Amino acid sequence: MFKSSASTTRYLSRGFAQRRLASTKTVRDVLEEVIPKKQLQLKQLKTEHGQAVLGDVKVEHVVGGMRGLKAMLWEASVLDPNEGIRFHGMTIQDCQKVLPAAPGGKEIIAESMFWLLLTGKVPTEAETRQLSRELAEKGELPEYIEKLIDSLPTTLHPMTQLGMGVAALNHESKFQAAYEQGIKKSEYWTYALEDSINLLARLPALAARIYRNIYNPGKPIPKINKDLDLVGNYANMLGFGDNYDLTEYLRLYIAIHGDHEGGNASAHTSHLVGSTLADPYLSYAAGLYALAGPLHGLANQEVLRWQMSMQKELGDNISHDHIREYLWRTLKSGQVVPGYGHGVLRNPDPRFMALQEFCETRPELLADPIVQLVKKTYEVAPAVLKEHGKTKNPYPNVDAASGCVLYHYGLTQFKYYTVIFGVSRALGCLTQYVWAKALGLPIERPKSLSMDAIEKLIKQ
Repeated sequence: MFKSSASTTRYLSRGFAQRRLASTKTVRDVLEEVIPKKQLQLKQLKTEHGQAVLGDVKVEHVVGGMRGLKAMLWEASVLDPNEGIRFHGMTIQDCQKVLPAAPGGKEIIAESMFWLLLTGKVPTEAETRQLSRELAEKGELPEYIEKLIDSLPTTLHPMTQLGMGVAALNHESKFQAAYEQGIKKSEYWTYALEDSINLLARLPALAARIYRNIYNPGKPIPKINKDLDLVGNYANMLGFGDNYDLTEYLRLYIAIHGDHEGGNASAHTSHLVGSTLADPYLSYAAGLYALAGPLHGLANQEVLRWQMSMQKELGDNISHDHIREYLWRTLKSGQVVPGYGHGVLRNPDPRFMALQEFCETRPELLADPIVQLVKKTYEVAPAVLKEHGKTKNPYPNVDAASGCVLYHYGLTQFKYYTVIFGVSRALGCLTQYVWAKALGLPIERPKSLSMDAIEKLIKQ
């Protein structure tokens, strides 16, 4: 059960009050108010606390992928090992209480999460609808992008196609054009914001065209409906517009998956490339290719494949004991249990719990054998992994549940799942791009060492 602290209650109360106001501000208007305060905060941090120590760098950090090293500024979210993700201090459950849904829907939508990530404020209904309208009006793909995507072989991985399409959209970059004209650094963020909104607006049409070309060649793609939210249009263009429950699931999945701190591979890559003053399109294209790796964004399809293999082997009426035996066979064969463990988290992923709660409100999902198997696995796996003793976090992450619901509702093409993740993660990466320019963050350039250099330093 969600338990709110006094500060959270005040925050939520303020959020509900904000929703009641019929504000006509745009996201740019709000940022123009918020950015000077953040710029001052950063200036004070550098001036007054620049020499404060946040932690010691150890050899295990250098040779272990910098895991856990506090070395990156990321404004929109912080990942606590025990509590999970917080967006400007708000948990997923907080967000579900106050962030506007789509008309007729119940789940958080991408626009309200994007607004929160960018501004740190809860948008009103009017502000959310205004942003939805803007994204819909800017959502059509340029003809040259359509021709590019249509020219690609259908055997080319959908993530490769998505990255190519996003990179090619930099032909439209307002940031790049303004930079070439010699704009002041203080103006970078305004062009970064324009590019980010334009890119976010076009991602559904781009992702849907890739899906159509690979899985439903020749099928007409519906036009963007300017009265729908971003994900409502995405589901419609995918061919699932009449499936209310899948659309609601996609809204929830994309909103809560939109940002997960800055240290994950896709966010970090996007931030690194953006620090060179590459435009948001090139920055996020790079992040997408990090997301495409099996150790990152491909995990949800690997989990579903593993669960289906378990179901095929064990048959019907799978008991907890059957699952326990299957888990041990998996571990003893040298394999990992997909969907369990996380680089930071040490408790069940709140995103997993939110998706489980979604399933529990729908009888058709509770009756689905794969959804049941995911739930039963969650009831058994942590104890097995604790006994095994080689997993720091024996609890499920979001990937343990995300794919099975897509599969149930008819989106059964595993290779495409990471594209949906790619549409989602744009919310956080583009937010950070805007803030990196607003705060004047420098190019990222950590110091590297050879093993000989490390040994020399240790001796000294």
